[in-house]
Amino acid sequence: MQNSSAHIIAMTGSYFRGDAVPVLSPEDEAKFTKVTYNYNEQLNGYTYLKSLGIGYHFYQGKYTDAIMDVLDTDKKTILHIPNVNSGESTKQKHDEVGFILDAIGDLEKQDSETGVIYIKRHGDGKIIKVADLVEDEPRKRDLIVEYLRKSNKLEDMDLIIALGMAKEGFDWPFCEHALTVGYRGSLTEIIQIIGRATRDSSNKTHAQFTNLIAQPDAEDELVKVSVNNMLKAITASLLMEQVLAPNWSFRTKVGPDDKPKPGEILPHGFKEPSSKRVKEIIESDLNDLKASILQDPDMIKAMPGNIDAQVMNQVLIPKIIRIKYPDLDEEQVEEVRQYVVVDSAIKNGEIKEVGDKRFVRMAGTFVNIDDIHIDLIDRVNPFQKAFEVLSKSVTTQVLRIIQETIEATRIQMDFEEAKILWPKIQEFVKMYNKELSMQSNDPLERRMAECVIYLKEEKRKRIANG
Repeated sequence: MQNSSAHIIAMTGSYFRGDAVPVLSPEDEAKFTKVTYNYNEQLNGYTYLKSLGIGYHFYQGKYTDAIMDVLDTDKKTILHIPNVNSGESTKQKHDEVGFILDAIGDLEKQDSETGVIYIKRHGDGKIIKVADLVEDEPRKRDLIVEYLRKSNKLEDMDLIIALGMAKEGFDWPFCEHALTVGYRGSLTEIIQIIGRATRDSSNKTHAQFTNLIAQPDAEDELVKVSVNNMLKAITASLLMEQVLAPNWSFRTKVGPDDKPKPGEILPHGFKEPSSKRVKEIIESDLNDLKASILQDPDMIKAMPGNIDAQVMNQVLIPKIIRIKYPDLDEEQVEEVRQYVVVDSAIKNGEIKEVGDKRFVRMAGTFVNIDDIHIDLIDRVNPFQKAFEVLSKSVTTQVLRIIQETIEATRIQMDFEEAKILWPKIQEFVKMYNKELSMQSNDPLERRMAECVIYLKEEKRKRIANG
């Protein structure tokens, strides 16, 4: 790059690179013109497959007891069982395969020439053909792998059970459902697994990725690990939903007669990109930036509603942007921040059209898109959907455990956050005529109570220093 005029093309097969060390320095990477070929473009080019769903399902106890809640043997499925070193694993991978097969039906036979397992399904007696890629014995595993490689008919296979195989490069176009047990530490791995179900095939118009996630158990000593893994799994799936969502473009509304073009939203007070660098980040790096935000430890702890939305939007997110793009000045950081927050809030909100007006659901209320102001969006948790998934899908006791766990590792207070919380504290005291309580059931009230303690300590330090 330094010593020639050659044109260079660099390519990655995933939105989220898993490299511990960057392939290129940020300065060299900035020299490239970035182009993203996303899932929407991929699906739009298909003949049959037109939609992809992302879902979560929670279980307690052993996953083998809950597997049939999400395993539909009428759908062509790749089932990835958990790594033997993970908390979800029973540590007996072959027994887990046996439990799954027993839950489906009765063993009829295993073909000695192909390795295909024939299961007579409970209830209707339908024969389900299963490939066991968890098998350690080389001869048996090679037989079934060779069978799958040559397989080209819909009826050749119904279910593939795998552990480390059937991810990158594995091709079974008929797959409708990628079912994964447990949290996966790499977003790239999730992308590879989802990719197994997104091949175009005449047997499907919809593909589904389901993550079966362990709920924390109050009696479990590893409850903090369980909480953290559950939140990470949800943020990963949430991020994938954002990647799959239709793209919107945003610019500031300049007057009452300024009408949006198709696919355009005009928030009042919105800062448009002022430089080529900011435009490049918005156009090519947005999903990568969201991955950094959603994987940040402080954001994972903040997302389930225990941090004020304005603090999240105006303090935490800018910090992450500054670290990721140290070359940006404060004005540019704010431009990128606004785009991330607006894009995330809109994509997470349900949009409805009534006549010639469009409304977006934010924090439980439908708002006319033409009336949206950046100040309003800053008051909304742009990742509220993750908390809604938790609220609807897990028990009150588990939610309490999650809040307690998050509180035990809560982020530290700083003056930027305190400045935002102080007017809310005054409003709370005036409205309810009571002091804030650290023991409140409301996590935001507890955070505001911490803010009061922080401000008192700051005042004491300033007086001591004259």
